[in-house]
Amino acid sequence: MIEKIENDFYTAPVAPAGKARKRKIDTMGDSQKKVGVLGTGLVGSALTEVLLEQGYEVHIWNRTEEKMTPLKEKGARVEPSPKAVASSCSTLIISVMTTDVVVSLCEGPEGVLSASPLPRYILDTTTGDPEQTMALALRLRERGIHYLDSPISGSSRQIRARKGVLMVGGEALAFEQCKRVFHALAEKVFYLGPVGSGSKAKLATNLVLGLNRLAFAEGLAFAQSLGLDLPRFYALIKETPAYSVAMDVKGEKMLKGDFSPDAKAEQHWKDLGIILKYAEQGGVQLPLGKTHYSLLGEIIQRGWGELDNSVVFKYLQERKGGKG
Repeated sequence: MIEKIENDFYTAPVAPAGKARKRKIDTMGDSQKKVGVLGTGLVGSALTEVLLEQGYEVHIWNRTEEKMTPLKEKGARVEPSPKAVASSCSTLIISVMTTDVVVSLCEGPEGVLSASPLPRYILDTTTGDPEQTMALALRLRERGIHYLDSPISGSSRQIRARKGVLMVGGEALAFEQCKRVFHALAEKVFYLGPVGSGSKAKLATNLVLGLNRLAFAEGLAFAQSLGLDLPRFYALIKETPAYSVAMDVKGEKMLKGDFSPDAKAEQHWKDLGIILKYAEQGGVQLPLGKTHYSLLGEIIQRGWGELDNSVVFKYLQERKGGKG
């Protein structure tokens, strides 16, 4: 069963009488107003800014120190290691590139598990590998830490405006205890079931989202080849049944040739690699996903991997007439 919280109307499942004590999770109270963030890239920075705006005390760590400077100037507290962040905060948000990095931050030297006291909750927004995610959750649970895979759909710009959509997997009672933080981060939050459910949902969502973006870029490139005025065509197509939110989020960037990153091309290529891995395991053919993965691989080879994923439009423009 999928449950959703919008505003404050969500009610979490209640344990049956007689069983609540066995599954008791400490109430966090005011300690939830202090949150740690590991990873201050595009998404982690946006989440940190949202928390600061919501009145949270935010402790941060990032491998590249200079990425923390703008956040420090906005009031975030810089820590020297994941261990230091975890020792200061009972709730951690992790936002990094891969699940391998998440594991190293938790279990590596100066990692979360070396903290004292240990945190109680980890909200992992990484678009990661579901099997690795579930295995890590089990190991963390043995140490008394509740892990919620909590990827968020949306660009860093959307996330900064609290317009991202959170999809969460994990223990229902742990989800309930962290509801206050989730609602601070986004207006729309969906609880999807056991740990791993959020990661799986994010992969399926990203498959569709990426293809919407690619189809729009291809249509825009085709319209240009026909000699149409692109701003006028853009205004038109948004009013037709062909519309998708990708047009709102990426349309202006494509028209202006502004590929400064809100979400990097290399990140979606990474996600598609995971998607195709699980599709193969499940015996599902994803021909469009494979094509998109190959196209993004060529984009990365051109040195455009760190540009915004809307750069697919530039790629298609340059391939016009068979150029590659």
